[in-house]
Amino acid sequence: MTVNFSIRPAQPQDVAHIHAMIVELAVFEKLEHMVVATEALLHEGLFGAHPSCEAIVGEENGEVLTFALFFHNFSTFLTKKGLYLEDLYVKQAHRGKGYGTQMLQRLAQLAVERGCGRFEWSVLDWNEPAIQFYKAMGADVMPDWRICRVTGDSLLSLAKNS
Repeated sequence: MTVNFSIRPAQPQDVAHIHAMIVELAVFEKLEHMVVATEALLHEGLFGAHPSCEAIVGEENGEVLTFALFFHNFSTFLTKKGLYLEDLYVKQAHRGKGYGTQMLQRLAQLAVERGCGRFEWSVLDWNEPAIQFYKAMGADVMPDWRICRVTGDSLLSLAKNS
């Protein structure tokens, strides 16, 4: 059988597939305890009245096997928008086929088409295979930068102190 891989913008009917892969990704990253995502919330984020993100999916012979969820941010230094990749996932059984590379290439194309000054994402420091993969794709892993995050009760507390 000939393998036919294609990438396209996510559609509402893809939400269940994307949600399932988000759960798989969380298990892989040992972060499943943090997942509160539901299909309804994901649908709202992608396709609601005011979408906050976008996604592309990769299909092999019509089966969704990979997704990338992204949104625009802004660089004050460049004074241009950027494309930020929140998550990219390829189902375990389909890794090593070049699908992750093709997804990153498509996102880079979108960034160029949209006039973005940069394309960036985060990677867990223990995920050495991903780090090496990204470096091979031309990415600089920024050693001096750390992500700061405020969520839940801490976010509510910070908001009250303003």
